[in-house]
Amino acid sequence: MNQHLDITVSGKVQGVFFRASTKAVADQLGIKGIVKNLPNGDVFCEAEGDKHAIDMFLDWCNEGPENAEVTSVNAQEGDLKNYRNFEVVRK
Repeated sequence: MNQHLDITVSGKVQGVFFRASTKAVADQLGIKGIVKNLPNGDVFCEAEGDKHAIDMFLDWCNEGPENAEVTSVNAQEGDLKNYRNFEVVRK
């Protein structure tokens, strides 16, 4: 049973390869969705996958890549959009 999460990650999360790292982790876990930078400095993800994969993905979002400093992660359940893959959205 797949679930959809809208995830907002705050902190020092832009300019530290957060989006590229997020895609690599999502691809490893079989997560589908998108990741993009927000104008306020946060990173926003939409992630779809099974509960176990989503839990592991959320754990990763709380850490981020090596040079990131994550201060908060806000995750809300949403409706499935049936993404086919995981994409980095550029501005």
